[in-house]
Amino acid sequence: MSATAAPGTTPSDESPVPVPAPLPPTSTVPGTVSPAAYPAPAARRVLDWRIRFGALSLIWGFSFLLIKVGTEGYAPFQVTLGRLVAGTAVLVAAMAVRRERLPRGARTWGHLTVAAFFLNALPFSLFAYAELSIPSTLAGICNATSPLWGMALSLVALSEDRPTRRRVAGLGLGFLGVLTVLGAWQGFSGLDFGGTAMALLASLSYPVGWIYVRRTLAGSGSSTLALTGSQLFLGTVQLAVVTPLFTSAPDGFPLLPTLAVFALGALGTGLAVLLQYGLVEEVGPTTAQMVTYFIPVIATAAGVALLGEQLSWNTPVGALVVLAGAALTQSRARSR
Repeated sequence: MSATAAPGTTPSDESPVPVPAPLPPTSTVPGTVSPAAYPAPAARRVLDWRIRFGALSLIWGFSFLLIKVGTEGYAPFQVTLGRLVAGTAVLVAAMAVRRERLPRGARTWGHLTVAAFFLNALPFSLFAYAELSIPSTLAGICNATSPLWGMALSLVALSEDRPTRRRVAGLGLGFLGVLTVLGAWQGFSGLDFGGTAMALLASLSYPVGWIYVRRTLAGSGSSTLALTGSQLFLGTVQLAVVTPLFTSAPDGFPLLPTLAVFALGALGTGLAVLLQYGLVEEVGPTTAQMVTYFIPVIATAAGVALLGEQLSWNTPVGALVVLAGAALTQSRARSR
């Protein structure tokens, strides 16, 4: 969630310079794009990486609480539009400071438009609509299923990802955890199917977008920051077109929901992306992607402590099973 190699590529004949290997779909979290899909720019680090790692975990973990608070004052599409506007503003400012050039070529902009839909406009909107009827804790746990969807899709869409017994076991374990969270043995009693389905569909949208970026934007020649800022801008345009068609202008601007939407965009979609680019560059994608496993834990704690959401035993137990399965799907057997 930045030498200019194309998004999602490993070093190859098409990459002008060596870049870090891309993160698996695990890395696609509430921010924007897979942070190692675009290699990070070199920069002088002021804060220790552990501090930045902790800050990133908190920012993304609190994203689901902020969505819930935002929807108390605005329609879901309005929350998403405000989020994208604030996030885009942060990245545009960073681009201006670094004097980045916009990507060139109609083909690149066309692919970025599709990426913006699957990685920003669609999942952000689905999570906002989902949290009208489900707790932020459940939304955060549903987000943790992204690596499971990504692993399943990559076996079909990416020929270099070969199924192994370890990864298939992780996939099965992860979806067993999902059934535990949803209370399958109780007949899904008390579960809002519509909201839960939207949250799971949002989690599926991330790896779909990641695979698309990996396959289509190789060799674009633009910097990570320029590609990401342009992608967020295109997502903003998409929501700016859709929002007036399905919502009416808000009667006012309530303080707390307005601050929540601003923080969701400026911190969770703008600053967080820049933080993770730096982490990928400094400690590598394997360590940087571990932030994903802290997100549902923080989202659950925030929802229970600050929003008073109820938590039954199967929710944290199932979440741990989901995370264990996700970790297995991303693991690799040791070479002899």
